[in-house]
Amino acid sequence: MSLTTQQLQAINAYIASVPAWAALANDSTNAAFIADQLNVPTADFVVWRSRVDQDEIMQNGMDWTRVDNLTIGKARIWEWMFNNAERVFNPSKANVRAGIDATWVGTAADLAVRASVYGHCKRFATLGEKVLATGTGSDASPATMGYEGASATPMCSRRGVCNG
Repeated sequence: MSLTTQQLQAINAYIASVPAWAALANDSTNAAFIADQLNVPTADFVVWRSRVDQDEIMQNGMDWTRVDNLTIGKARIWEWMFNNAERVFNPSKANVRAGIDATWVGTAADLAVRASVYGHCKRFATLGEKVLATGTGSDASPATMGYEGASATPMCSRRGVCNG
């Protein structure tokens, strides 16, 4: 995925707003340094992930007794959320979060499952993702990313090219 012109402008404006970075010579060594800094995860800005695998949730602390106690409608919602070839869902979409909320509601035990599911749906953004994100970025209200760099593809290459 490549960044749009608007996203590149936002990244460039952010770089220019950091005095130490703006003062650097425009060369490949400094571009690599800035790219590395933009790809470092933040410790204070939470975003919704765009891909969560069913096995990640179901194999890591799922209370299986709660799954067994779901009504037919709630169980259908939960199954349909993963009803695709990759068995993933995108919690950055509001309708997916509404499905999680509709499934895991009611008892304290079901709300604990919801909290566990949401724990898998969030992560800390990289600095570059934070620049492009929309929202508060708190754990209670994660931001939605304007770019999903994920861990596989850094937003900015070490050559200083910020295009995914």
